[in-house]
Amino acid sequence: MIAPADDIDQIMAVMALAFDPQFGEAWTRRQIEDALVLGNCHYGLVMEKDCCAGFFLSRFAYDEEELLLLGVIPSARRNGYGAQLLEQFLAGARSRGAARVLLEMRRGNRAENLYRQFHFTQIGVRPYYYRSSTGDRLDALTFACQLQQDYTAND
Repeated sequence: MIAPADDIDQIMAVMALAFDPQFGEAWTRRQIEDALVLGNCHYGLVMEKDCCAGFFLSRFAYDEEELLLLGVIPSARRNGYGAQLLEQFLAGARSRGAARVLLEMRRGNRAENLYRQFHFTQIGVRPYYYRSSTGDRLDALTFACQLQQDYTAND
């Protein structure tokens, strides 16, 4: 999926605000553009008035889709935008034939509760995978969700 330049501008604006630079999780514009050129990567936006409040980026392969990034600007958090983005992501994954979706996140990421509401369960740990700007090492947690049913939060 090749994204229009203004969509990439919006993704980058959200990324600058949503990802704590301490953990180095934000992607560069080039990384986003390169991923979207491949054809198996997809994205979605959620708008608040005339501004982009959040986005997701995912990658589809065979019968699985991986959530690569999901971000919501701090001023728009706790307004349901994360859930809207996850619903959009899951619907797209289903439409592409995914039987399972995956994601990986840093231990301590506050989004874990949201993912669990959407039936994601932890399937693995990568010890000390992330490194903070202070040199601390943090585990990466891997989650999966089966897509046999239409899941929404709190089903």
